Amino acid sequence: MNLVETLNEQYMKKELPELNVGDTVRVTVRVKEGNRERTQAFEGTLIAKKHGGITETITVRRISYNVGCEKVFPIHSPTIVSIETVRKGKVRRAKLYYLRDRVGKAAKVKERL
Repeated sequence: MNLVETLNEQYMKKELPELNVGDTVRVTVRVKEGNRERTQAFEGTLIAKKHGGITETITVRRISYNVGCEKVFPIHSPTIVSIETVRKGKVRRAKLYYLRDRVGKAAKVKERL
């Protein structure tokens, strides 16, 4: 096996939930402020998954105070404490970039039962 592949396997997280585009997820991140450390949750709709392996990232979008906010999280990063699925979404696309132009109820994703 290649040396790079060995290192990648070593740092990849084993326990990850099933993440699909359209799901509402809660990502808990370890934030360092000065010499203190705390955890902060970011909950929103998963609008994109990119790459694979150790470089896999997810893009999560949420609306707070009528302003859209997107964050890209590398899922195998040591700063990510946990990722949990809040609700499943029913979508027919791989990327939900069209939600950027939608406001209010039009920006909702149907729930998969």
